[in-house]
Amino acid sequence: MQAPPDPDPRATLRVTEIFHSIQGESSRVGLPTVFVRLTGCPLRCVWCDTEYAFSGGDSLSLADILQRVAGFGCATVCVTGGEPLAQKNCLPLLLALCNAGHSVSLETSGALDIGGVDPRVARIVDLKAPGSGELAKNRWENIELLTTRDELKFVLASREDYDWAVAACRQRRLFERCPVLFSPVQGQLGPALLAQWILDDRLPLRFQLQLHKVLWGNAQGR
Repeated sequence: MQAPPDPDPRATLRVTEIFHSIQGESSRVGLPTVFVRLTGCPLRCVWCDTEYAFSGGDSLSLADILQRVAGFGCATVCVTGGEPLAQKNCLPLLLALCNAGHSVSLETSGALDIGGVDPRVARIVDLKAPGSGELAKNRWENIELLTTRDELKFVLASREDYDWAVAACRQRRLFERCPVLFSPVQGQLGPALLAQWILDDRLPLRFQLQLHKVLWGNAQGR
């Protein structure tokens, strides 16, 4: 199938940072990756660790972003935020990155429609548990759009969050739809405790820690 034509390279986005690091989450964990962090987010999760991306940033054209990404000489790219889909030109950016030959993933809250995302992109959808304070923002219509190349992530702060996530996975048959990831909120839920709950319940999912925080703490640009 022929790739869609490249979007207008003059289209602009608000960008907080572009950097080269080790992917700390998802099934791509451990891979050297170029991160494009877009500015802005309509959610306010109580445990958010990227509040610095809510505002500010620089206005960059698609051509500028592609040039900077290419400069790292890395095939794997992750578009993240903030909430990247809050910017309308996120979709053209994803298309352009795919057309440039990159292996692209998108980290999104799941509060916005993922239907327009280029099908070559792996969509990492972060469903919000009650402890996030943003449970009502989950767009459940996105579930029907997920394929086996996508992933669902649950960031959990308590036993209540865990029980809610397990119930959601079982009731909506999420384990059969795509890979599922459970991750503890740093400083609120002990990783070993969450791991034990997963083992006790024989859950067919991936437990994950944020590898970048293990390596570099909470440093920005990592």
